[in-house]
Amino acid sequence: MRLIATAALAGMTLLAACGTPQEQCIAGVTRDMRVLDRLIVESESNLQRGYALRDEIRTDSRFVMCYPGRPATADSPAIAPQYCWRDYDRTVTRPVSINLAEERVKLAEMRKKRQSLARAAEPAIAQCRATYPE
Repeated sequence: MRLIATAALAGMTLLAACGTPQEQCIAGVTRDMRVLDRLIVESESNLQRGYALRDEIRTDSRFVMCYPGRPATADSPAIAPQYCWRDYDRTVTRPVSINLAEERVKLAEMRKKRQSLARAAEPAIAQCRATYPE
C-alpha cells in the first residue's frame, strides 16, 4: 500500500511539472497537501518499522589520478602520472530511535491537518476547473 502511495505521489509530481493549465493550477493549490502526504507516509513507515531512517552525508577522501601524464616524444621527456587526494560525498542512511507515542500523536495531527487542507482546497480546485476547463 505504501509503495503504491509513493508511486502515486511521484506520478502526481511528474504530472504537475508538465500537465495542462488546469492540472498545473490544481497542483499549485494542493502543494501543501502533497507535502503532508509524503510526511504521513514517512511517519506511517517509521511506526511500522519502530524506528526512523535519517540520511547523513559523509565525506571520504580517495587517492586518484589527477593528471594522466604523457609518454616521451622526440621533443620532450615522459611525464609520470600525478595522483592526489579528492573528497567525495556519499549519503548513508542510518536508523535512529524515535518515541513511538510521539510519532503516533504527530501522525494523528498530520491526518487532521490533511483533512482540513483538503476541505479548504475544494473551492480553489473548483475555481481551477472553472477557469481552465478541459
